[in-house]
Amino acid sequence: MRSVPISLGERSYVVQVGSGLIAKLGDHCRRLKLGERCVIVTDANVGPHFADAAARSLKMSGFVPSLVTVPAGESSKSLKIAGECYDQFAMKRLERKSFVIALGGGVVGDLAGFVAATYLRGLPFVQVATTLLAQVDSSVGGKVGINLKAGKNLVGAFHQPKTVLCDLDTLGTLPDREFRSGLAEVIKYGVIRDPELFKRVEKDLGKILERDPNVLTHIISRCCAIKAEIVSEDEFETKGLRALLNFGHTIGHALEAISGYDEYLHGEAISIGQVAAARLSVKLSTLTEKDSIRIHDLLARAGLPVELKLTPKKRDHLVEAMKTDKKVSGGEVKFVLAESLGKAIAGQRVSDSEVTGILNTLAGTEAG
Repeated sequence: MRSVPISLGERSYVVQVGSGLIAKLGDHCRRLKLGERCVIVTDANVGPHFADAAARSLKMSGFVPSLVTVPAGESSKSLKIAGECYDQFAMKRLERKSFVIALGGGVVGDLAGFVAATYLRGLPFVQVATTLLAQVDSSVGGKVGINLKAGKNLVGAFHQPKTVLCDLDTLGTLPDREFRSGLAEVIKYGVIRDPELFKRVEKDLGKILERDPNVLTHIISRCCAIKAEIVSEDEFETKGLRALLNFGHTIGHALEAISGYDEYLHGEAISIGQVAAARLSVKLSTLTEKDSIRIHDLLARAGLPVELKLTPKKRDHLVEAMKTDKKVSGGEVKFVLAESLGKAIAGQRVSDSEVTGILNTLAGTEAG
């Protein structure tokens, strides 16, 4: 097992990466000196696999757990489902000393974390990340939230977990498409911060796709360490550093929004966003054409989408959707661009015409 510390003063915590961690969930929570009553928030896909084991571990450590199960999928990150969770919390009589466990992927973590941040003005919560995407990215850093029709994560909070458990055993039940989706965030970390990580993924992609636990332990721990470095320096995204984590997300989030959050998995949309951002980086920054091609090819080898066919009308909707993103400032869409593999810069202005031009090159524009 590997431990990655997240240094945030009194809000500091540790990310644990290894096998068999759900069986030790109760022990980890007991060391945190949390209240007796707790709620496990999970979804209809993850719950049948791991909820009983999580509850059993908690009971053995003296906790009184109950279960809230939400529908699987991005649609659960909504005001409606958040309201249903609040009602469940009230029925289960959660108190200020109670705590919430997010058992699932990024959707469950964002939803459960948001509800924990706002119920009774804030309850402690623990992340038990069961997808690759959640383990390398969304479970770490304290950003929690829900979506609106206008855009992704427009309602949210900063609420750090008490600890994060990344149990590699949960990846064995993950559908192939979901696993590949998580690789988009892994590749992103290589692009923005660590060229050696990028090379490692290029070299060991076969073993990663086979879910080799030794390779995954290294990859997941390294991604968490990179995010820890960035979040520790810029927890509330006031210095511009944390914005680097949004490489590929400006277009990716907008693509999710205009497709109703049900056509693309998050990592799939971010993959397309990274290809576009890399091409913009060649045009507007100092990324070489060779490295832009490497980014494209690695995403493609990982089985992620790298092309996007849009009618002119849908393309215009995508550009407009970018303007509702929470990262827009003064009405201007800001991009993260790569200067080289391992080095990126945030807050870069990109005109609508430049975005449109890049979108048109991703696969040609359909008529209509």
